[in-house]
Parts: sequence; C-alpha cells; structure tokens
Amino acid sequence: MQGQIRVTIENLSPELDGGRYSIKRIAGERVTLEADIFSDGHDEINARIAYKHAALDAWNYTAMVPIQNDRWKGSFVVETMGYWDFCIEAWVDHAMTWQHDLKKRVKGKQKVGVDLLIGANHLERIVKKATKREKVEINKVIALLRDEKKYEKAIEQALGNEVTDWIKRYPDVSICSHYPSEGKVFADRKKAGFSTWYELFPRSTSTELGKHGTFKDVEKVFPRLEEMGIDVLYLPPIHPIGVSNRKGKNNATVAKKGEYGSPWAIGSSEGGHKSILKDLGTLEDFQSMVKKAAEHGIEIALDYALQCSPDHPYVKEHPQWFTWRPDGTVQYAENPPKKYQDVLPINFETADWKNLWIELKSIAEFWIEQGVKIFRVDNPHTKPFPFWEWLIREIKEEHPEVLFLAEAFTRPKVMQLLGKLGFSQSYTYYSWRNTKGEITEYVNELTQTEMRNYFRPNFWPNTPDINPYMLQSGLESQFITRFFMAATLSSNYGFYGPVYEMMVHDAIPGKEEYLNSEKYEAKWWDWEATNKLKELIAIVNEARYENEALQQTNNIQFCETNNEKLIAYFKQNDHGTNSLLMIVNLDPYYKQGGYVKVPMNLFGKSDYIAYVVHDLINDTSYTWSREWNFVELDPYVMPCHLFRIEEV
Repeated sequence: MQGQIRVTIENLSPELDGGRYSIKRIAGERVTLEADIFSDGHDEINARIAYKHAALDAWNYTAMVPIQNDRWKGSFVVETMGYWDFCIEAWVDHAMTWQHDLKKRVKGKQKVGVDLLIGANHLERIVKKATKREKVEINKVIALLRDEKKYEKAIEQALGNEVTDWIKRYPDVSICSHYPSEGKVFADRKKAGFSTWYELFPRSTSTELGKHGTFKDVEKVFPRLEEMGIDVLYLPPIHPIGVSNRKGKNNATVAKKGEYGSPWAIGSSEGGHKSILKDLGTLEDFQSMVKKAAEHGIEIALDYALQCSPDHPYVKEHPQWFTWRPDGTVQYAENPPKKYQDVLPINFETADWKNLWIELKSIAEFWIEQGVKIFRVDNPHTKPFPFWEWLIREIKEEHPEVLFLAEAFTRPKVMQLLGKLGFSQSYTYYSWRNTKGEITEYVNELTQTEMRNYFRPNFWPNTPDINPYMLQSGLESQFITRFFMAATLSSNYGFYGPVYEMMVHDAIPGKEEYLNSEKYEAKWWDWEATNKLKELIAIVNEARYENEALQQTNNIQFCETNNEKLIAYFKQNDHGTNSLLMIVNLDPYYKQGGYVKVPMNLFGKSDYIAYVVHDLINDTSYTWSREWNFVELDPYVMPCHLFRIEEV
C-alpha cells in the first residue's frame, strides 16, 4: 500500500473481465474511455490516459475531463495495427488547487501575498520540465510572483491562461493513482470491420459438365465477383481428401465410385493441411490465383479446419494426437446420433500438446507465406480456448494484418468468449432472427452492450450447413430481404455464393440442410447467369463502398414504425456527413405500408425543414419535411428502401 495515494479510480469502461482480454478497434479509430475518479476533501484532481503501442517503450498521454457525478472521460487513437496498452492515472493536482483557491481568495478580497509565493514554488517545479523557450517565460512569471512591488500584476498573471496551460502541460504526478490493471486494445486493419464475403467450392467452378474445377477455373469467376462488389472469396478446404470412410452424395455412409467426398475430411497419402488436392492444381497455381484475385480487389480466405481424415499423415506420424479405442481403432467424430466416420477429431488432451500446438500454428504460417491473410476457422468451439488465445496472439504479433473468422454456431457465452480471445469476426444467429422483434433485440445486443467492444458480427443468411426454413420457400422477396438486411445491418456480411444468388432452396425434409448438398458433390453452375438478386447485390455493395455510414455496425439506431411488418433503421458516419435510412417489408407475400419516424435531429433538421431521401436501389428521390413519413413496399417489386439523406 502506498499511503500517500488519495485518488480512487473505479468502474473503467470499456473493460473486458478486469483487463483480461483486449477490446477491438480498427487502426485509425478512436478509443474512448470512462471511469469514476474522485478523492477525499476539496482539492482539485486531474486524470489522464497513458497509452502506447505494445511494441514500443515510450508512453503517450492524453487528458481526461470530468463529465458528471465524478465520471471522467478521455480518448486516444490507435494509429497503427497491433496490440496497444493503456492505463488511467489520476492525482491530486496541487498546482491547479492553488490557482483555483487563489481565484476565490481574490474574489473575497483577501490578501494573497503568501499564495503568490506558493505559486512561484509550483512554477519552480514546472520550469525544470519546460522547453527552452518556455523556461524564459516561466522564470519571468516566477520573478513577478515574488516581487511585492508588482502585487496586482502578479495576481493577474497567476490567474491567466498561460499559467493554467503550464500547469496542465507539466503535472506533478509524483504521487499518482493508477487503475489496478492495464487495459489492452487490438487494432485490426479496415477489412476486419468492413468486408463482403462470398463462399464457393473450387471444384464446382468448371464450365464443362462433369469436369472437376481448378484454381484456374476459379480465376475465371473473379470478374463476376468484382462486378458484384465481393472483396473476400472464402474457399472450403483445398487439401487432399481422405478415401477411408469417404462420404457420398447427401452424406451417404459409403461413397460410390467417382464421388469426391467432403473437403473437410482432410488428408490422404497425397499429404495433409499443407498440401493441395491435385485435382485443383499446384501450389504455384494457388499462388497465381491469390495474385489474380488481388488484381480484382479480392482477398482469398482459406478454411482453417483442425481435423483429419483417417488417411491423414498425422495419424501414422503422430498417433498420440488422436484418441484410440480399446479395439485398436481411432475415434472418429460424432455428435450422437450423428456420425462423421470420415473425420477424426484431434485429441488436444494429449501429453504431447506442446508439439501439437506448434504444428497447428505452422499450418497457418505456411498459408500466410502463400499470401493468405484471412482464415475462416471451422468449429473453433470444439477446440480448447487456451489454444486459440495462444495461437491468435502468436500469429497477430508477427502478422497483425491476419484475420480470423470464427465459425461457431453454438451457445452465446462460448461465442462471446471466442470473440474475447481474439477472433477478428464471428458468425452469428442472424440466420434464425426473422421477426422485427427478434432482429431488433439481437442487433441491439450486439451493438449497444459490452459485446460491441469485442464481438464483430458477420451476418450470413445461409451457409453450406444452413438452409434456413425461411429460404426454403424459394420466394425471391425472402432472398432479397435476408441479403439486404445482412448487408446493411452489419458492415461484415457474406453468403454461400452461387447457391444463394441463384436462389437454390431444395432441402432435406424437416431439416435446415440442403438436398444434394455441395459438401459431398461437385456442381456445375452457370457463371454467366443473372437475375434481380444478383443485380441488387451489386447495387447494395456499391452503396456500401460509397457510404461510410454502411461501413460500421455499431452506429445503428432502429426507428419507430406504426406497422410491425416494416422494420426501419438509421446509420450515420462519425462526422455526421453521411446518413442513411433503411426500410424493409418483412412480409414476403403482401404489400405493406405505414409511417416511419425519421431521426431528423441526427442530421440537423427539424419539422417543416425539407430534406431529400434518395433511394440508391432504383435512383428515385422524395422530398420530405416531417418526422413521420409514409412508405409502401411491394415484395414483388422491391421489398426494401436504401435511402441516403441529402440536402434539397
């Protein structure tokens, strides 16, 4: 205990589990902190934030200011990618107390000769820290405060702004309180907070019926994806596929001759996680594809799936990394009654866990060397949390630009912990939030609670594993609204590509699974096909790139409507120069109309002051001048508005 400490610092916000985990920001963003800061007695106190990039030694400082009821606030900018440290410091400011009390004494017409001498002593301390030019001026003031003949002039100078500035610039922090724990921030690159994902199976990119697709075929799809505004192309595992227990069409237990199997059954005699399925091409072909993608503004995201087929080289080389049953067979993956005989889970409880961790890390490092900077992590909730915390920290300290998307459709607390452990983005429950109440409640939970500081949602209306009941109707309006809301509620979104844009919806009866799933067979898509949905995807993505308000998630505000079938929400950029209003008809069958309350105060308007709402979808404009405005949306024409608010 330091007995001279008098200032208390409590209730820091944001803070994750007492500083145990890092909050998330994008490089260039501002981190705003608040805390309760107070002291005994009536002395003036002051506080500041100390912050620095973790790779540097020197601390930077920025002042905090009181806002209300002993609550203080301050902020700093994380200028570059990587880990940042911060701490709150507070102290009794004796110099500021002196100046504050001097003002009151002068106002009360008291003699302040001694007080001026005390002030001179404070400035003696300050002058030691000042710049050469400041030293000259401060010494002049010190002499003035000690000159009894210039009493009135000394008082005027002591209470002046110049002295106040010196006191603030050079505080005496020799007796200083520190918040009990240092805080942490990780600053990601922009794509962590704003991205547009498209998933496809490379083996399904051939234009020749019956022929296995290659990386060269994937390259031919890039112009289409660029036209649609896609900037992340996610590929399921590209590694050799096991032969033992290979799954057939529709997850059949036994594959027929010529069936390709699930790409998630990783590993064969051809190699494992650092090898490429020969049917797709060579490593050089892969590197070429990554470079070609970049020419179209697209990054390749790879699946980081930590599981093996029974044929994976690890099984023979490191049998201790797997679970062996009493009959001498290796334990395959299962979630009773479901069985996945083609996949072996890794035994993270092995005594050889250190070597296992190092090897699994080397997989990510290998693909980073090939130009991959984004990984979609398969089922991270089925691997130990300490492993992810270690792996992500190890990778990001060396490669802060690398992003990890957590594919974890599991319990809320598990998903939240994965976000705290460092995953850059996370899949969400969006696929199952359908009504106005469900959507509003869920998005507010993500954006208005502590989750906003560590859980970056990535909204997907479908995946190869999820064919939601809502989409099984095949209604165009459903596909449009689910896409539109994903792309405008969240700044990160994606969809299972050709299946979604071509509105494939056939399902296994009674299940949210695709019939004839591409997970177990190759498809042959018409990559020249177009429809209203594809055209809308391109329009909305263009709007996302041109409007900063759509490049954030936490800036959302839901608007009142007098019709529960209409959902409306508003977004604005940080500077208030870009405002958008989204309105969606949630009824896929019938035209719906009603009044929407526009938050005019947020863009500087009041009733009877005209403004324009410009629909970026169909390029039409309307002049409004009221808070409540009528809209009507026909699901068979266009079930949504994407209004940009503009001047008349």
